[in-house]
Amino acid sequence: MREVGCPEEDLFSFLSSKRREDIGYRNILSSMCTPPHPVAARAHAMFLETNLGDPGLFPGTAALEELLVERLGTLMHLPDAGGYATSGGTESNIQAFRIAKKQKPVKSPNVVVPASSHFSFQKACDILGLEMRTVPLDGEFRMDTEALDGLVDKSTVAIVGVVGTTEYGMVDPIVRLSEVAEDRDVFLHVDAAFGGMVVPFLDRPIPFDFRLPGVDSVSVDPHKMGMSTIPAGCLLVRNPACFSSLNVDTPYLTVKRECTLAGTRPGASVAAAVAVLEYLGMDGMRAVVAGCMENARRLIEGMETLGYPRAVTPDVNVATFSCDRAPAGWRVSTTRNGHMRIVCMSHVTRDVIEQFLNDMSDTNA
Repeated sequence: MREVGCPEEDLFSFLSSKRREDIGYRNILSSMCTPPHPVAARAHAMFLETNLGDPGLFPGTAALEELLVERLGTLMHLPDAGGYATSGGTESNIQAFRIAKKQKPVKSPNVVVPASSHFSFQKACDILGLEMRTVPLDGEFRMDTEALDGLVDKSTVAIVGVVGTTEYGMVDPIVRLSEVAEDRDVFLHVDAAFGGMVVPFLDRPIPFDFRLPGVDSVSVDPHKMGMSTIPAGCLLVRNPACFSSLNVDTPYLTVKRECTLAGTRPGASVAAAVAVLEYLGMDGMRAVVAGCMENARRLIEGMETLGYPRAVTPDVNVATFSCDRAPAGWRVSTTRNGHMRIVCMSHVTRDVIEQFLNDMSDTNA
């Protein structure tokens, strides 16, 4: 640390130079995050100092968190869902496993997840001492539910299904998982961190949420397709009382018990998430999702015209191809199976898609 502080002008000149080293989102095609909606940025700035870890000091912000849970719960067909704002899917997934483990105390607990599951589940298992059993995928990169019987047993505390897989944009057969969870009396967690803000706005939504009786919890990330500021996730549960199993005493705060994983929690990104949902409404979100899905279709059409076949037809706005190179200046990613992966977020506009396809065409010349 400096002995004497530096002038403000010098400080921000330095910070600006560092910011310029970041890659502009226009050329980032691999991220499930996107520049926040303008109303999100404005709302975030209004709530910079708010701390939901001590909600009695910020009752207005706490009310916004309750509103966010109600809005997302309603979107998931359960307006009375319990929940709270998390830092994102990783925290939500860890908390869901904590609840599942508490509800079914067994000597050697295990969880059953698809091979497509996010790496956060490995973190959760490491933290909580859970055995992770992996279900193989079918030919369309969805969980192969036929393989569940050999993996779910009396020590299974949770099953996971994914809505909008990170690598291929697929939705697992949640209807079937709900049936298995009910039949085996096992906690079912749905990781909809990405797809939770996509699938409900499709013309033909795939059932995945609390309409299915076997679903116990759902994670949703407003900082992805919800265009909120980072970090903004949400964990929703069918039975709000299950959070009581996570409570710890907090005697010196304005609340005496807390179930959250983090202590200090930002209110600003919660306000930003609410702002986007209220500003756009269902119609606005449908338009955003429709645009992203149309751009994904155009990308797939263009890439196949250039001779790069799709790996699979995605359920959400993630496109993958048999292609081992990208034009200079573009940031794409590669799946574990070696496919090029592109996420058509809201910043990946039709003009961006056309420029990328044009540059891909040039690389073929």
